Amino acid sequence: MTNRIRRTAAGAAAVAVTLTLTACGVAQSQGSTELSDEPVTLRVTWWGGDARHARTQQVFDLFEEKHPNITIEPEFSDWSGYWEKLATATAGGNAPDVIQMDQVYLASYASRGSLADLGSLSQLDTSALEQPVLDMGTWNDTLYAMPISTTSTGLLVNTDLVEEVGAPLPDTSTWSWDEFESWAKEVTEKSPGDTFGTGIMTNEFSLQLYARQHGDQLFSEDDIVIEPETLADYFQRALDWTSGGAAAPASLTAESASLPLDQTPFANGKTAAIFTPSTMITAYAAAIDAELELVPLPTPDEDTTKYDYFKPGMYWSVSSKSEHPAEAALLIDFLVNDPEAAKIIGTERGIPANAQTLEDLGEDLTTEERKAADFAEQRKPHLGEAPAIVPNGASDIETILSRYLQDVIFERQTPIDAADALIAEVQSSIEAAK
Repeated sequence: MTNRIRRTAAGAAAVAVTLTLTACGVAQSQGSTELSDEPVTLRVTWWGGDARHARTQQVFDLFEEKHPNITIEPEFSDWSGYWEKLATATAGGNAPDVIQMDQVYLASYASRGSLADLGSLSQLDTSALEQPVLDMGTWNDTLYAMPISTTSTGLLVNTDLVEEVGAPLPDTSTWSWDEFESWAKEVTEKSPGDTFGTGIMTNEFSLQLYARQHGDQLFSEDDIVIEPETLADYFQRALDWTSGGAAAPASLTAESASLPLDQTPFANGKTAAIFTPSTMITAYAAAIDAELELVPLPTPDEDTTKYDYFKPGMYWSVSSKSEHPAEAALLIDFLVNDPEAAKIIGTERGIPANAQTLEDLGEDLTTEERKAADFAEQRKPHLGEAPAIVPNGASDIETILSRYLQDVIFERQTPIDAADALIAEVQSSIEAAK
């Protein structure tokens, strides 16, 4: 996720430029909604690393064994080049049949008629997903994206470091933001000079949760609606932590923003806690030789408000230009619901959105995967209704948020001025896309 935030700008720009070439409005699938007995070729695109590519290809091989008339042509890249390629292909009317989709781009593609209505394709069974999770694959009350996985956000804590410096965690089941800040300062004070208690919050997911804790929300279906005071308070915490010693100085925070995960301060044992999607525990565990634990976010009310929600890690969508939407839906159903496919995919794309799939994995989960799954289970009593997805025109929210956060922690803008400016900039982009 850290890398994703850094690289959103190029992808967002590509989407904004090239998707404007496509017609607006909701398109209908051009192919038959019934399965064919004739040979069918499906192009499938996704982003990810080598491990994801290998597992995905294994699942495709299995699917082709069960459906010998269907051939899959894989197309994949890393995140940095993925959205530019997809936007270009979509604008040219040559999008792949099956598309790995992300929440920040879903409305942009759906609003321009680039995605098929999955609810019209009987080959895809959505019944195994909880409704709030499924709802986050909808735009304008139509299902355009099937959630693959879910994640929650928490604090990832290096408990070895905490024990080493002698700054035990408070009761994290009910801790407040003030208690968290005091604890993070204590870690810093008891640590060597280059080690700090916490990182700052930097992404749309954490801002959304912070707003919901305070009775607010980030977006409606069509606008940015967060109150400036809520956003300013979010910025103020980053400034307080940075200037007060709970987090690293602004210069170190800025320098680490462009580092790969295995070179970040947390991965190098120089930060005791970071705000991150829970499923990132696996990646961090591979980068650091330390005991890691997930704990809930601090709250203003002892965690009594149902502010939390499970966010889809990513989705599968079908291009509205696909000549084979039925077969595309059949493949997505296989990827999300088939037990054999689930064993191959595991949690590489996150905690499976299909609860039965997660149960079937059972003892196949690694220690870190089990921690992420257990953390999600613990958060269920605190779940509220899912929020609106990022609206069309606001796909670069994380890049914009990061820019204003840096302005605040370097004291180039006050928190309230930065809040007003961010809201105005995002709303202007949304209006331009309408």
